[in-house]
Amino acid sequence: MHAAIATTGAVGENIATLRKARGWTQQKLARLAGVSLSLLQKIEVGDRVCTPPTAAAIASALGVTLSVLYGTPFVEAVPADQVQALRAAIRHYDQPTVNDPDPVQLAADIEAACRLRADTKYRDLLAVLPDLIERTTVHAHRQGSDDPGAWMKLIEVYGCAYTLVGRLGYPDLAELVAARQRWAATRTWSPVGLAVAEWGEAGAFQSAGDYTGGLAVIERAISRLAVSPQRDGIGAVIAAGSLHLRGLVMASRIRDAAATADHTRFAKRLAEHLPGGEDRLLHNLTFGEANTALHELAAWVDLEDPQKAIDMSEDINRRHEIPGLTPTRLGHFHIDVARAHLASGDRDGALAAVHQARKIAPEMARLHPMSREVLRVLVSLHRRSNPQLTSLAKWAGITQ
Repeated sequence: MHAAIATTGAVGENIATLRKARGWTQQKLARLAGVSLSLLQKIEVGDRVCTPPTAAAIASALGVTLSVLYGTPFVEAVPADQVQALRAAIRHYDQPTVNDPDPVQLAADIEAACRLRADTKYRDLLAVLPDLIERTTVHAHRQGSDDPGAWMKLIEVYGCAYTLVGRLGYPDLAELVAARQRWAATRTWSPVGLAVAEWGEAGAFQSAGDYTGGLAVIERAISRLAVSPQRDGIGAVIAAGSLHLRGLVMASRIRDAAATADHTRFAKRLAEHLPGGEDRLLHNLTFGEANTALHELAAWVDLEDPQKAIDMSEDINRRHEIPGLTPTRLGHFHIDVARAHLASGDRDGALAAVHQARKIAPEMARLHPMSREVLRVLVSLHRRSNPQLTSLAKWAGITQ
């Protein structure tokens, strides 16, 4: 058993610290993680991005979580008392401590919270979530089995919490929230409600770097939903399509090109059934042609074909706008484009993409591990002054 090691530095520094604490050489860690020695050496000194598949392999070899590997440079960015209040609200799922809320006001507050999530305004979301979870839980219990929609609202609020705690670096809370979503889904008697919960459950596997386990959750959920667009309507299409999008991400991260292609193909077919071709947001799931393209782009990066991702990004950018997509999805897009440019050796393109992510979704760009990784590597590789990089690195709390 190894003693707990605090990790608050850059990923490469954290890996080196954890490795040395175990008395391991770089050769031993590279062998156990199944990565090349040269790649590990470059990650440790900051000259190469530690991609999600590589991070998962190294974390598994070291016997730590991904959050430990990435460190938690963002925990201090939010008030500790609000995090504790959020924990308490999630804990009180069967014994909420507030009075029965006004349903009209509650519906408006839930809609506002979902918008904060979509707009990546995490500080504002944290401030309102504890009370909102408590009130939505009370309302669902009061309505009972007579109102499945009340439980769907609780699933949506838990979805906001899942995104928030995952972004802030609390994997234990993310897994607990996913379990709460599934608990609420069993009270909806709705296949869509269960699919939304299973999407969150698979996300907990994804956040832990267990892509094979998460893919199994996705495949089970898709099989259970067995959606027919003509029969089941738009809600089921969005749920099934979102499951395929999460599936293609995890398939690409285990470098399963065939499974990635399958999920991409099915997602594209489902997207054709959405009226007008515009992406839809439902129960905190965004699905449509544009979001499918963005997920496919990210998959090409993880499949180590960054040029295909760059080609896709250029085609998307020529359209000037991506209808129906929220800042959270557009922020992901620009972060993935940054990864692709850096992997292809285009540092200026990578920097420009991170800058664009910051403009659209600043809190996401500051907290997202891959955004931070791109900036970390750019700082390490640059040997001359670059004011824009210096400004971005300082803003993200990355030392030069």
